[in-house]
Amino acid sequence: MGRLFGTDGVRGVANADLTAELALGLSVAAAHVLAEAGTFEGHRPVAVVGRDPRASGEFLESAVVAGLASAGVDVLRVGVLPTPAVAYLTGSLGADLGVMLSASHNPMPDNGIKFFARGGHKLADELENRIEQTYRGHRAGEPWERPTGAGVGRVTVYDEGFDNYVAHLVGVLPNRLDGLKIVIDGAHGAAARVSPEAFARAGADVVTIGTDPDGLNINDGCGSTHLGLLRAAVVEHGADLGVAHDGDADRCLAVDRAGNEIDGDQILAVLALGMRESGALRKNTVVATVMSNLGFKLAMEREGIDFVATAVGDRYVLEAMKANGFALGGEQSGHVIVLDHATTGDGTLTGLMLAARVAATGRPLDELAGVMERLPQVLINVPDVDKSRVTTSPALTAAVAEAERELGATGRVLLRPSGTEPLVRVMVEAADIEQARAVAERLADAVKSALG
Repeated sequence: MGRLFGTDGVRGVANADLTAELALGLSVAAAHVLAEAGTFEGHRPVAVVGRDPRASGEFLESAVVAGLASAGVDVLRVGVLPTPAVAYLTGSLGADLGVMLSASHNPMPDNGIKFFARGGHKLADELENRIEQTYRGHRAGEPWERPTGAGVGRVTVYDEGFDNYVAHLVGVLPNRLDGLKIVIDGAHGAAARVSPEAFARAGADVVTIGTDPDGLNINDGCGSTHLGLLRAAVVEHGADLGVAHDGDADRCLAVDRAGNEIDGDQILAVLALGMRESGALRKNTVVATVMSNLGFKLAMEREGIDFVATAVGDRYVLEAMKANGFALGGEQSGHVIVLDHATTGDGTLTGLMLAARVAATGRPLDELAGVMERLPQVLINVPDVDKSRVTTSPALTAAVAEAERELGATGRVLLRPSGTEPLVRVMVEAADIEQARAVAERLADAVKSALG
């Protein structure tokens, strides 16, 4: 068995990889590890547990709740809410632990478990490692203490979580959205109720699609991974813009009034300028990953905003933000973190802030997003190669150097080994799409030759 925890919790096919037994065992292990770390000292521990609408979330939630309560943790069941809502409620309610059951943008058969520490922050890697070790030790026969009598945890349905979270979202907006017509695609996921309600309370005229989850249709042809329905709906309804979430609503992509995609880089650019104007862009810096479009970096340089690049993954963006006191960061995929108001990527908050910028300036989204020009970007996955030698192969180093000379200052090359598969991702940007494609294909061949 490989390592259970990945970069975003434990994830796999529900009832095959991610079983009820695993969910229960990890929850008990988490309770024991946090107790040993002193998190529960001096008080009765409390956990917030939420999920997205996947059918498997019903039995997995029950397993998690049973595990925590059996370990002496009182549980607040908040039901179907976005991942950032569970993080927010963990912090606002003073809970010791948060647990979210979701596989984000993955297809319906998958599910996952993500733990949040006190305050709603991602659990430290060291604690995840200890939880996994404790779980494996118990499976190997090591006993653990089991409270009895009044020591077992109590379980409460906490229906107020929905209103508390929506009120928080609307309360942090710099201005209202009156006069805007906005289409929301909830991906038949965790934001299906939250996002339309928040936008409506903020004053927008809301049109909804993808807001009828049945447990089976999450991310199915809709949401941030399938923008076709949103594009069509924005044009059909004459809306000012549209926003699309993924299954657990920790990300947001948008489309402008003509149905053109506005990706995470463009959203970051728009928000960065707005936050600088209001004095909220701490240290005049925005954080993004090495996969961000070169056009984003060039736009920030032109606007006099500093840019810090991290490894791919919102966890690395967040680490850089917290370590340096930055307020804004995110990924091209739509994970945007506004650290003054959220401890993780929050798709509904991102969409609200983007719409608030449109309302405040009176300028359409396409005009605001025009602050940056997306350079053509070609991505090729090269499978079945020795990804460990990406940085040590002399032949590959020479091929990259040649490509970089050809592209000059208006292009970029990035070779990145996959974190989960035996493949290398070749990304090339250039001012011309044909040049980007040609260089990418040439580098892909070089990867196959050097690492195959």
